Amino acid sequence: MASEHAYALTAEWTGDRGGGTTGYREYGRNVVLRVDGKPELLASADTPFRGDADRWNPEELLLAALSECHLLSYLHVAVQHGVVVTGYTDAATGEMTVTPDGAGRFTRVDLHPTVTLADESQRELADSLHGQANRLCFIANSVSFPVHHSPVAPA
Repeated sequence: MASEHAYALTAEWTGDRGGGTTGYREYGRNVVLRVDGKPELLASADTPFRGDADRWNPEELLLAALSECHLLSYLHVAVQHGVVVTGYTDAATGEMTVTPDGAGRFTRVDLHPTVTLADESQRELADSLHGQANRLCFIANSVSFPVHHSPVAPA
């Protein structure tokens, strides 16, 4: 059964230094992201694009969305297959190419989940579930570049 969900947020640019966008170097890239009932998220451009390194940038937010979506999809699939997950961390990486005209796009994202299991004898099954989780992930299904997953064995 298909269903639709709607999402809303407010993005407020807070980078006016008094002259607005009178020049490329004249304005800040700071943004405040708000969703009703949640803490504000301080955002900016990535530092190569004159942003604030102490704030989240759109590229990190995209990577975070893909990583978290895969994690949540994986936990769902694990329950369906009787695999008890007791820990999960991901060291996600992404690659982006910027063209000479200033446009750019992500070309790939690699997820490196480390999953801790209650029963290590289920490792092969648990590792195989990443493919199904990737197919179910709403965010991975919404991007035009590949999202790879390479499970990492716990230490």
